[in-house]
Amino acid sequence: MTSLSQTGEKDEIDLRAGLTYATHDGVALLGDLYLPKGAGPFPVLVALHGGGWVQGARNAFQHWGPHLARHGYGLFAISYRLAKTGQKTFPHAVKDALAAIAFVRASAREYRLDGERVGLLGASAGANIAALAALGREAAIFAGGGAPEMPAPVKVLVGVYGVYDVLAMWQRYQEASPRENNIEKFIGAAPMENRQLYFDASPISYASIANNKIGVFLACGTEDDLVDRRTQTDAFLLALKQAGFFVRTCILAGAGHYWMNDPIDEPTSYPGFMAPRLLRFLAEKL
Repeated sequence: MTSLSQTGEKDEIDLRAGLTYATHDGVALLGDLYLPKGAGPFPVLVALHGGGWVQGARNAFQHWGPHLARHGYGLFAISYRLAKTGQKTFPHAVKDALAAIAFVRASAREYRLDGERVGLLGASAGANIAALAALGREAAIFAGGGAPEMPAPVKVLVGVYGVYDVLAMWQRYQEASPRENNIEKFIGAAPMENRQLYFDASPISYASIANNKIGVFLACGTEDDLVDRRTQTDAFLLALKQAGFFVRTCILAGAGHYWMNDPIDEPTSYPGFMAPRLLRFLAEKL
């Protein structure tokens, strides 16, 4: 673990890199904690990168961590277990996210965080995992993910071009490259073998009245050629509204996929468009 300072245009932020938040199946799981300067305690987002459940890295949030820290929010960008052919990571990756929440809560005083103001942020596959951890944490399939003494409810969920219906995403993969279906790698079975798992792995299944105390922010582009907006973000949005959730959306005209990692201060960047809208949502709900 290393502790660094980064200097922005206005303020410094603290970066605690390489914190071990859990060890699952003999694998040490690491996260990078971006912190505001000051006494705190600060609200915090646990962040999960994209990569189709099979790749990606936590440094995807190298721009968002400092940006949010300069606006008074901690961000804990985590690595989680990735799937391979014949090595599924559902529900394992969701349990990793729950363990990260438990770590944040248990370490809140040490890192000047507010353990009662915790949220989840995910992009693409990371949004799938984040949404499952936020809304499905009490389902039996995810039991044992966090520490019993540190229950894992969160106040907000931020999903960016996420996958909320894995059966619909499985069908999209089948159309594009049936021999490399990442959903099957993640879940470990085709829907024809076990449809219950596809229900369990879909955040839309947990868009219920019982969960509607969580505020939700959904962002996606109008030209996403990988994750279909209609069957994913739009369908999830409708289900959340029907269940009485507080939901805010950020629909980016002309945006495709893969823009979440772009610099926020880059002129006309999509993250730059989303950032002030996300901050307004966090100020209200987190």
